[in-house]
Amino acid sequence: VQLQASGGGLVQAGGSLRLSCAASGRISSINDMRWYRQTPGNQRELVAGITRSGIKSYADSVKGRFTISRNIAKDLVYLQMNSLTPEDTAVYYCTAIVAFTNYWGQGTQVTVSS
Repeated sequence: VQLQASGGGLVQAGGSLRLSCAASGRISSINDMRWYRQTPGNQRELVAGITRSGIKSYADSVKGRFTISRNIAKDLVYLQMNSLTPEDTAVYYCTAIVAFTNYWGQGTQVTVSS
């Protein structure tokens, strides 16, 4: 499974960004898809996840501000991020779970200025 994330950039606090992740390869075998983020010197944090049936979950830090969605037909997963704060600055990664293996894509940088 290959994953290509896009949509990162620089935004002012209070602004919005939408991240996209395109999957290719063994896409019919993908179960959950997730978004993680990582800042320098810190562990990767699970931000949001969505199952194949559409059940969503979020980290407490982003609940009410971020929305994960998935287009299975187009093999895409999105992360709509609203009301961004400087604490959301990180590299964001999308992942896909296939048979208990979590495949990672390359990250996309999100920078929120105050």
